[in-house]
Amino acid sequence: MTPELALQKAVRARLIAETSVISLVPAASILDRNERPAPSPSIVIGEGQSVDEGNSIGRTLTRVYMDLHIWKREPSTEGVKAIAGAIRTAIQKANLPLDPGFHCVDCHVQTVRSLRDPDGETSHAIVTVKALVQEVS
Repeated sequence: MTPELALQKAVRARLIAETSVISLVPAASILDRNERPAPSPSIVIGEGQSVDEGNSIGRTLTRVYMDLHIWKREPSTEGVKAIAGAIRTAIQKANLPLDPGFHCVDCHVQTVRSLRDPDGETSHAIVTVKALVQEVS
């Protein structure tokens, strides 16, 4: 397993366990797949990036960035912003437990961008989660 996958699994588990999130987006609509059109509302686990922190010879620290895409059919961006706020609260609530072999040193929502989809009917937000993951024995 990789730090990225360990974080992805933990983030999804956290989101589907949080009533503040699933009251806005059903757990079955928090997805790890590319689907267009996405269910409305939905959270789609998207792109990621891993960067070696480079601060030790053991190379055990990895900075992981993960994008979560929020989709909702609505005339404004109010709904996607509310979902983004619930995600922020859920992620920052407590340290994320990762699979054996990994430890989440730090995790928070780094950015939120709200957009209007060109279809004229859908709002979209991109939540970027930033985490420091340590590989442990």
